[in-house]
Amino acid sequence: MNEGLVVFVRSIIGFFSLLIFAKILGKQQISQLTFFDYVLGITIGSIAATLTTDLSSRAWPHFVGLLTWALLGYLMEYITEKWRYAAKYIEGEPTIVIMNGKIMENALRKMKFTAADIMALLRIKDVFDLTQVDFAIIEPNGQLSVLKKPEYEPLTPKDMSILKAPSGISTELIYDGILVEQNLKQLNKTKEWVMNQLKMYEVKDISEVFLATLTPSGSLYIDKYDDHITKITDIGDYEGPY
Repeated sequence: MNEGLVVFVRSIIGFFSLLIFAKILGKQQISQLTFFDYVLGITIGSIAATLTTDLSSRAWPHFVGLLTWALLGYLMEYITEKWRYAAKYIEGEPTIVIMNGKIMENALRKMKFTAADIMALLRIKDVFDLTQVDFAIIEPNGQLSVLKKPEYEPLTPKDMSILKAPSGISTELIYDGILVEQNLKQLNKTKEWVMNQLKMYEVKDISEVFLATLTPSGSLYIDKYDDHITKITDIGDYEGPY
């Protein structure tokens, strides 16, 4: 009983300590975290967990460690904000891995990246053909920024002096074979309307549909469970022994 009470009190201390330190250190999206920020977060969380459950030692040494790591993290943030030269070594800097359409092999080796890694990051950016790439840069957080060659840049309505109405956000009508009636009411649609739309796609029953969405502009997307795709394209760079 006493141990449970101690854990409860320590948990409260650790929880609010993390909350305060997180506010002090600031907020960043996971995709924006550098490797240093990632390791710092894991370490502070680990110390807080030890503070909560390690009853074989006093709480204050763990709290001192927690406070020290948080203060050092804040100090590093302050230094990187004030001195860009220091940030270059603490947080890292962008590295060009493709320049004028050519892969910089030495830069890849220095960063411990492989050609397969770059291909995967390019696919995340909707680039499936290396001949379209003019520049590619690895940012300090590990993300890839891509500049396509001018002839592969998509035309926008602004380029053609065309006014385009906003398409809006898609709303789910059918999810995993189930009709989302609440969304239908928000869109002022009925089940009969949905069934009429499905008939145009040769769908007889809602249970045949994996996902159906509708945008405010009226664009309807329907994906059936049975798509009749017999062979999925293999994009792997190496088949392996299996």
